[in-house]
Parts: sequence; C-alpha cells; structure tokens
Amino acid sequence: MSGSVIGITIGDPSGAGPEICLKVLKNEDVFKKCKPVLFGDTNVIKKVMPIVDCDLDLNVIQSVEEFQNNKINLYSLNNMPDDYKFAKVQAKCGRAAFEYIVKAIEFALDKKIDAVVTGPIHKEAMNLAGIKYSGHTEIFADYTNTRDYAMMLASESLKVIHVSTHFSLREACERVKKERVFRVIKLAHKAMLELGIKTPRIAVAALNPHSGEGGLFGDEEIKEIQPAIELARKEGIDVVGPFPPDTVFLRCKNGQFDIAVAMYHDQGHIPLKMVDFMGGVNVTIGLPIIRTSVDHGTVFGKAGKGTVSELSLKNALEMAVQFANNKIKKGEGC
Repeated sequence: MSGSVIGITIGDPSGAGPEICLKVLKNEDVFKKCKPVLFGDTNVIKKVMPIVDCDLDLNVIQSVEEFQNNKINLYSLNNMPDDYKFAKVQAKCGRAAFEYIVKAIEFALDKKIDAVVTGPIHKEAMNLAGIKYSGHTEIFADYTNTRDYAMMLASESLKVIHVSTHFSLREACERVKKERVFRVIKLAHKAMLELGIKTPRIAVAALNPHSGEGGLFGDEEIKEIQPAIELARKEGIDVVGPFPPDTVFLRCKNGQFDIAVAMYHDQGHIPLKMVDFMGGVNVTIGLPIIRTSVDHGTVFGKAGKGTVSELSLKNALEMAVQFANNKIKKGEGC
C-alpha cells in the first residue's frame, strides 16, 4: 500500500476528541498526505457526525486493505452505547478510550499502520474504569515494553523534551540524575534525526535559578547535568548547557537550537503552551513505534458543540506523517 497509514484514536467519547478527528478528515488535503484510519466506535462517530456537519461516508473496516479514499475509515471496537453523555466523566468512556489505544498499538507493532496519533483521554475516567495509568505516555511505554522513553512537545518554532513528566515537583527534582539526563539528550538527538535534521543542536536547561549560580542555589547542575552533557559530547552529539531556564527556551524558539531538554513537566510545558497552546504536538520518543498526540485535554467545556479547534490534531497528524515518511524512506514502513 503506497503512502503512510496513520492510525488515529478518537480519545474519550465524551470529550472533543471524536469531533476534532472528523473535522480533520473533512479537509481533503489530509487524504493526499496519508491514509488516516480511526480507532473508535461506530455509535460515537455517528453521534458526532451531525455535530460537526460531516457528510463523508462511513467505511467500517476490519483491515487496512479495506481503506477507501475520502471516507471515514473506522476500525470499530463496538464498545460504546450511544446513550453516553458529553462533557461528563464516565467509566465506560474511559475504558473505551483505553481500548482504542491498545488496539492501535497492536496494529502499529504488527506493522499494519505506520504511526499512531492519539486523541485526548480523561485520566479520571480511566481510573474509574480501574485502568491505573497516569497518561498516554505510560500506556505506550508499557504496551511496547519500552523502558527508555521521553515526552517531547513540539510547535513550529519550539521543541522541548522532558527528563521527567508526571511526578510531584519534589520527586521530579530527585529524578534529575546524570544517567537519565544523558539518556534524554540522546533521545532528543534521535528525535531530531528522525525529523530530518542532519546535525541537531541541543540545549539543556538547568534545574535551579541562574543555573545554580556556581552551587549557591543548588548543585544539580554541577553533579548531574553537566556530567551528562559531557558524556553526550563524547558520543559526538552537539549539546550545550546547562542554561538558565528563564532564557534557554527563548533562545531555542529564536532558532539558536533545534530542541531544548527540560528537567521536569512544567518547566517544558509552560514555554511550549505560551508559544502555541492549541497547536502543539505531544510525541513519545524512544518507542519502537511512532506516536504523536494533541497537546490538550478533552475540552469538556466545548465537547458536543462542534466548536473545538482541530489544529493540534492536524499538526500531530502532519508530524506523524513526517516521522513515518522518513522511516519509509529507510525501508522500515508497513
């Protein structure tokens, strides 16, 4: 099959995920770039189609070979009744969203699709269903048996990868260790190469204000971060730092570097979302499969109204295609 095949999970049915999926498919240019296949439920898609004025034909498939151009190609798990409520935390929606993810991962591992793009999930809904994951990243890592991974956020002008994500701030500080920082620098380098950047330039953020001011405000820079940078340089990686966190992301945005390594969740998320809140893309780096995602939640405030912007999903899809096409050029696609 020519062209990259991209699986898109619709996310929590009660959120805006199904709506933005259909909004993206309404743009016929999408079908010129890839073959998008939704992972969801027939009842959910039929319920949302009139909300977003989607008049595309629905093509429920069992295999990617049944794909038809300019249609809603849906792999339906048939796991949702049509009586669910929009904008409400429901265990059945959390379980359904989880099952869409697991099935898409299965397809990607079996090389039936070239990448997975994920719609927004609701962590509380999943936990109500007895599914104890803190987010997409951890699900993908677990179901692909991946130990060495990191979250990258990307916009057109800024890319950030994180040493840690879903931990308390106290624990996040304790996780700034030489070995982990070194691994994330290597993952940053890998991600940029896979996006087609031949000589990636990487900047590393400090943990403490003023980069620790020579140990006056903390010594993590001296004991953990700088040694990690030196290890990466020995492997030929173009990486510098640690730089004060209040300036490094601006320098990256202005083109001095291709990507910045952040030490914890909010240190990286805040600058990215200031730059492009509803257009950013979340990427899990280090997996054996390609995974990108929207960089926003279920948007319950607008769910069921058809007014949520699909920009982040559109950007996530385009980035997945970019990753997949580069992989296909190397002869590694499905």
